[in-house]
Amino acid sequence: MSKILFTDAQVKKLKKNKWIKNITNKGITYTNEFKYKLVKECENYNKFPQDVFSECGIEPEIVGIIRIQNCAYRWRKQLKSTGEIIDTRKTKSGRTLERELSDKEKLERAEAKIKLLEAENELLKKNELIEMGIVTDIKSISNLKQ
Repeated sequence: MSKILFTDAQVKKLKKNKWIKNITNKGITYTNEFKYKLVKECENYNKFPQDVFSECGIEPEIVGIIRIQNCAYRWRKQLKSTGEIIDTRKTKSGRTLERELSDKEKLERAEAKIKLLEAENELLKKNELIEMGIVTDIKSISNLKQ
């Protein structure tokens, strides 16, 4: 994501554009039609991406040349590899594991999760005791064996 933030006036102006699905001060979501249009028109270097943006009423000075170039690169790459351009911000967040976990690794992860849940349980119990007024001294909580 770019460090450039859009002003409220820029957001208001760009929100009216038919090629923009959504815009906030931090980012823009373009329509799928616009993405395909840009990739098609930039094929074989017929046009530059910023020219397509300008023709569609999206000012490159507002959006930023680097952001435009990154979008064009990402959309071309995605179309070439998968045959379609889709927004993957929600589906591909985080790093995925490309191999199958061994039984030992699965067991270690399960044990770590159990430890975390037990610690959360203890914290909730201690918090409940404090709220009920049974325990007033925080040091005495750590001495409780429940």
